[in-house]
Amino acid sequence: MTTRSHRLLLIGLAATIACPVQGSAEFVLLGTNGSGPGIGFSLATFDAANGGLSRPAFIQEAVDPAFFVVQAEGRHLYACNSGPTSELSAYRLDPGTGGLSLLNRRPSGGIGPCYVSLDRTGRYALVANYVGGDVSVFAIEKDGSLGRRTAHVQEVGRGIDPIRQTHAYAHSIVVDPSNRFALVADLGSDKVWVDRFSAADGSLAPNDPAAAPLPPGSGPRHLRFHPVGPWVYVISEIASTVTAFHWDAVTGSLSLLQSLTTLPRGFHGANTAAEIEIHPNGRFLYCSNRGNDSIAAFSIDPGTGLLAPIGFVSSGGRTPRFFTLDPSGRWMLCGNQESDNVTVFRVDPTTGRLLQVGDPIPARIPVCLGFVPTLP
Repeated sequence: MTTRSHRLLLIGLAATIACPVQGSAEFVLLGTNGSGPGIGFSLATFDAANGGLSRPAFIQEAVDPAFFVVQAEGRHLYACNSGPTSELSAYRLDPGTGGLSLLNRRPSGGIGPCYVSLDRTGRYALVANYVGGDVSVFAIEKDGSLGRRTAHVQEVGRGIDPIRQTHAYAHSIVVDPSNRFALVADLGSDKVWVDRFSAADGSLAPNDPAAAPLPPGSGPRHLRFHPVGPWVYVISEIASTVTAFHWDAVTGSLSLLQSLTTLPRGFHGANTAAEIEIHPNGRFLYCSNRGNDSIAAFSIDPGTGLLAPIGFVSSGGRTPRFFTLDPSGRWMLCGNQESDNVTVFRVDPTTGRLLQVGDPIPARIPVCLGFVPTLP
């Protein structure tokens, strides 16, 4: 196929899908690993009435957009370019068509950016640089583009794993509900670092206490705050565990409550845990396993925040690196990286159990997914 013909085909696919959404349909954006033709962002539609997901159509080339976040109003998207460029990218997002327009790119401030989040005001983007073991904060301009870097922190330390934990590996950064603290899951040092965050100028300053330790060899990856309770949950990649902490919102301190395996009893193969999400109702928590290729479900005690296993379901493919819940909490989309597909699950809001809906949808290297907020 000629280059011109390939471009015409991509334009045709984008035109087919990039039209106003009707009824109960929503847009879903997908990011991929790598670089080159056909690598970047794809767009699908999702029918929230029956869980129907369309086959994604490629819409925008980008270098390794392996993690991204959609702004709450659905007007902008911010992506990590975790390949050799080590950049952070800002896009204008059309919530009526799902189309993307690049605004600008900036160096991420370190090597290997793998996670980006927004503060509660939406005026700052926070990025974790995995290879460099550091985090940065960038101001967001009025037009949604990335402005100046307002903070940079180099994490320190190492763990007991002689291969995976030779130095700090910052894997994610998230602000707390009060927007006064930023928490960093550091896979290399087995710590969750806590910095004081200022929305006045986008600065970070060490908190006291500066960090909460996890058991040696854990490898903390991602974390989530409970929507209403004073708890933080951390998924650890190396040990395949989920750990519950009590969160003191006044002092910014974490107190260990419990740590549970994300794996079913009797599994003894190689596994790395990946994603963690909490249901909007605050009653259930989910984790993904790469190796066991499953989604683990847990209940959350509303009084204590403690977890109890509910069960496990197959992810519907290989290497479920990422999954996300739709805004209603009735559906889960799981991207299986190495089998090139996305599985749809119905979520039981009473029991928290997952039920696969239909066959997995083909999708090229789906490593990050995001729902586009619908227009009011």
